[in-house]
Amino acid sequence: MTVCNMSVEAGAKAGLISPDEKTVEFLRGRRFAPQKQFEEAAQYWLSLASDADCAYDVVLEIDAEEIEPIVTWGTNPAMGVGVSKTVPTKTDYDNEADRGALEKALKYMDLKEGQKITDIEIQHVFIGSCTNSRISDLRTAAEIVRGQKLAPGVKGIVVPGSWSTKKEAEKEGLHQIFLEAGFEWRESGCSACLGMNEDVIPSGERCASTSNRNFEGRQGAGARTHLVSPAMAAAAAIHGRFVDVREFAKQQA
Repeated sequence: MTVCNMSVEAGAKAGLISPDEKTVEFLRGRRFAPQKQFEEAAQYWLSLASDADCAYDVVLEIDAEEIEPIVTWGTNPAMGVGVSKTVPTKTDYDNEADRGALEKALKYMDLKEGQKITDIEIQHVFIGSCTNSRISDLRTAAEIVRGQKLAPGVKGIVVPGSWSTKKEAEKEGLHQIFLEAGFEWRESGCSACLGMNEDVIPSGERCASTSNRNFEGRQGAGARTHLVSPAMAAAAAIHGRFVDVREFAKQQA
């Protein structure tokens, strides 16, 4: 869902991922999935995969285990680096347009060239959005914050991606873990993903957000959005700044 949702930010018109057996099992028994004709429907879904002998213009193979947690520093989803890295500098770009975009983004985000990502402090954490608040996401974030407390000065809200996700999370007691850590537990919806209703990030303040867009004003006029994974958002909530969640998990073990 996340990759397909964000394909346009990678320059594509659309993003498609072939259905597989994992997709079929996810849909089996779901409320709106076919019931009597499920197996027939599943076979049709599986037939939508690309032909085994098809050719592509470009093939990129990526080992996901080699990708370190990413934090965005700028004002579009492409402006991100690994958590162990630093904010880019003008010398990292070859053309004037990219250097100009860097300067404009850093001015809005109030960051400096070469600044360490782990030195960036946050005041808000939003765990939600259609792409990053499934039950698996909430389980992951809950394990990070279990027995912990929000850092002083940090406000955190958790917004399940759907009503059914909220009910399942409450059945598993995940909401209680978040509440005990100091988070607010909300009804499902869009919420701070796009600054809906009262869930607006104040101007000049930073949010570690699991949402999917970080354009200027996305979470409120003057709000500074840093996109991260649910695990990274949970770790930032506890520390009050960005940390490598892999190291945080080791300390908890």
